[in-house]
Amino acid sequence: MLTIQKNIPLLPLNTFGMAVNAPFLSVIRTVADCAHIKAHIPNHLPILPLGGGSNILFTQDPQAWVLKNEIRGIHLLKEDDGSVWLEVGAGEVWNDFVQYCVQHDYAGVENLSLIPGTVGAAPIQNIGAYGVEVKQLIDTVTFWDFNKETLVTLDNAACLFGYRNSIFKHELKGQFLMTHVVFKLSKTPNFNISYGNIQEELDRMGITTLSLKAVSAAVVHIRESKLPNPKEIGNAGSFFKNPEVPHTIYQSLKDDYPTIPGYTISEQVTKIPAAWLIEQCGWKGFREGDFGVHQKQPLVLVNYAQAKGSDIFHLSTRIIASVQERFGISLEREVQIV
Repeated sequence: MLTIQKNIPLLPLNTFGMAVNAPFLSVIRTVADCAHIKAHIPNHLPILPLGGGSNILFTQDPQAWVLKNEIRGIHLLKEDDGSVWLEVGAGEVWNDFVQYCVQHDYAGVENLSLIPGTVGAAPIQNIGAYGVEVKQLIDTVTFWDFNKETLVTLDNAACLFGYRNSIFKHELKGQFLMTHVVFKLSKTPNFNISYGNIQEELDRMGITTLSLKAVSAAVVHIRESKLPNPKEIGNAGSFFKNPEVPHTIYQSLKDDYPTIPGYTISEQVTKIPAAWLIEQCGWKGFREGDFGVHQKQPLVLVNYAQAKGSDIFHLSTRIIASVQERFGISLEREVQIV
């Protein structure tokens, strides 16, 4: 039975710790709950799906019906000699799923350890870290389509995955609730430890024999050392995407800034770390009242106590403007703004 709650505080449901209220909220635990949504939408409000609340900034009370996704379950659909296919509920905590895979020797997601949020958010954002993007591991995505009032399943290609991007952030935005994701994982690890300082961390840990557990632990240690815990300091992880620019522009910037880092995406495109650009503009460690930029990671904007979402948003606007003025590069927000 679908229950509608009114005027619900969202403070405990968003990692930025914004004290806003939802006019209406329902917890979705089964696919059957989805079928009752359209008939009960209060005042024909738009819907706002909410998973772990770790990639969203509330600048005001959302004028929407919030659907808290708690569809759970991890099921082995099939397997062959080399692979397994797991169907995972969209409401599962992402890192819990990663650790489940590590424990069962299912390889592929270990580099994505400790990324906050839920499984359902992973394909929407095409989450990625340490040389791995979730699009490499997704077989199909299933969601409830509110316009068609039915379940829809898309294969990997139909999801139109891009860098921190997918069809769910554009054509399907506001029309769906994720229900399940099917992952194709390997029974034989192909360790990816060349990105970042995973190898250095493994050496520091005294690891000489690679395992999924060791790689996952190394990634967890690195993330914990660089990123603030949302339970201690309000944040939503990386606030900006790393910009991708034509290689000619990168080379021109390198003439003026010889130390500017860049990663070749293709013959035409280079990715530049947004953290470097932000730090060069003097924002690292910036604080004004209860909001600011994290001292260790310039990509992370933080709420130290009781900052308003509008404070964080305006800070991001100032950062974007300063990077544009100095480098001629337009930063794009990664976090969803409400």
